[in-house]
Amino acid sequence: MSQKIKELLLVISSLFLGIIGTLLVVHYVPVKTEMIEKPVAEVNITESDTIQSGVKKIYNAVVVIESYKSGKLMGSGTGFVYKKDDNKGYIITNYHVISGASYVKVVNANNDVVEAQILGGDEYEDIAVLSIDASMVLDVATMGSSEEADIGDTLFTVGTPVGSEYMGTVTKGILSGKDRTVTVDLDNGGGYVMQVLQTDAAINPGNSGGPLCNINGEVIGVNSLKLVEDTIEGMGFAIPIELVMTSIERLEKGKPIVRPVLGIESIDVSNTYALYRHNILLDDEIESGVVIINVLDNSPAKSAGLVKGDIILEIEGNKTTDSAHLKYILYKYTVGDSIKVKYYRDGNIKEVTVNLTKSAVE
Repeated sequence: MSQKIKELLLVISSLFLGIIGTLLVVHYVPVKTEMIEKPVAEVNITESDTIQSGVKKIYNAVVVIESYKSGKLMGSGTGFVYKKDDNKGYIITNYHVISGASYVKVVNANNDVVEAQILGGDEYEDIAVLSIDASMVLDVATMGSSEEADIGDTLFTVGTPVGSEYMGTVTKGILSGKDRTVTVDLDNGGGYVMQVLQTDAAINPGNSGGPLCNINGEVIGVNSLKLVEDTIEGMGFAIPIELVMTSIERLEKGKPIVRPVLGIESIDVSNTYALYRHNILLDDEIESGVVIINVLDNSPAKSAGLVKGDIILEIEGNKTTDSAHLKYILYKYTVGDSIKVKYYRDGNIKEVTVNLTKSAVE
């Protein structure tokens, strides 16, 4: 037998014996198994910036505002209770929510319905004050400060978008901008510039008049309007609560807001057709401003020497881009104040002091 055949037989024999040995061990020798148990601790996941506590603080103070005319519902919005005494609860909402209504109903978070009394309102600030029986008040909102809020702070709203079936809707966002100015149209056909807070929290029709709150549930603004265009998304606006509260006491008592007047009729520099109708020609260098087309007798403007054709360029160093912006600047002052008005006449820029001795009751 050759050496190679002997080696092959040895390998086969060794393999055979190994298999037989393994089978005998598995069959006759028990194999010990050890169970290893490892306890798993319970894990709680929390959201560090949850707004639940803030929402609970304001939620029951928010109400639905339903405006009726001729017995029919003409629109709805949102409001919130900001004060309560022994007899009444007092509610802030937007003026445009209740404008033109013959009567208004309020629905609280328990779906209780009560007729409200309109105490006062102001179209320019878009603020109105209502009162209801104190027994219908579930909670009172806490006022905060928009001045202490910073860009990027978490904000949220509670309101009634679309209709009452969505009452109590909460939306969340951030403070996107402060000291913004937007131009809004008034019922009388004029325009007015409002100073507002900007947020990306969803504000839809029906949210008007509701609170814009910081993460602690404190009201820092009153939702007023939203830019709705195909190219614009996530831009909601609210009136800073500090501006709102300056007028509330007068509106509670049914008193109108008194504002100063210049005593002029005016049109914008850009309104070329109206300028042509009034036989006013402007120099090419005039790009913005407000053109006086009439000065009323016994008015501050008349006393200061302003005349038809003068172009108001600035008030107290603030450029007057158009008539709406002029009102915005002027209404920062009160009756009795004196303001410096820069204007253009006959190729020259002049300045005059106007004493605001007259008022307009809006």
